[in-house]
Amino acid sequence: MNAELAVNLFAALSIGFLGSSHCLVMCGGIASALQLSMPGLSLMQQLKLQLMLSLGRLTTYSLLGALTGAFGAALLVKLGISLFWLKLLAGILLLLMAFYVARLWFALTVLEKFGSALWRKVQPVAKTLLPLDSSAKALAYGLCWGFLPCGLVYSSLGWSLASGSAVQGALLMLAFGLGTLPAMLAVGSFARQLSQFKNNTLIRASAACLLAFYALYTIAIALAPRLF
Repeated sequence: MNAELAVNLFAALSIGFLGSSHCLVMCGGIASALQLSMPGLSLMQQLKLQLMLSLGRLTTYSLLGALTGAFGAALLVKLGISLFWLKLLAGILLLLMAFYVARLWFALTVLEKFGSALWRKVQPVAKTLLPLDSSAKALAYGLCWGFLPCGLVYSSLGWSLASGSAVQGALLMLAFGLGTLPAMLAVGSFARQLSQFKNNTLIRASAACLLAFYALYTIAIALAPRLF
């Protein structure tokens, strides 16, 4: 594993964790409702199904990352589009994510509208899987859940596009998904405590600064060959 990929994977993991306060708003209610739809099961059985849900969601993220990375590679080879432009796009999307986390600009929410049409087709399929009374149903629902429109997911996919590789694209989205796990598995009072922690002004500002650093790092990587 090269140094740039290692840094990117750590960044993707961090972004998933830092940005998951948005996940708590969008998906936290879904996660709690799904847990309530697990009839007459013990806490351990419910946890198992929650893990299967997350496995399905992360599988979809990884698949989307692979497809996006492969598409980026095809653009590079067949259309002759420079990696410079893909990396620059990724850096800009990360910068928008920093603005979003800092609550300075919510441009990322515009991206969510692009996935709404697809979600309207997937959602009816997901509903047929309720109640979640088996691991297979939980896994299948998680696969559907991964298509829920989310600006953070789409901006991370822009990063996968710039990877120029199906494998790296999948790894980046997997790392991002793993970062969101604590928020998605945290329900009830712990979820509220986690949300309060992430919404603390100092924590939010620190997270935004870290995201901005990753964004500028990505942009610098893109610009370096042209400047030096």
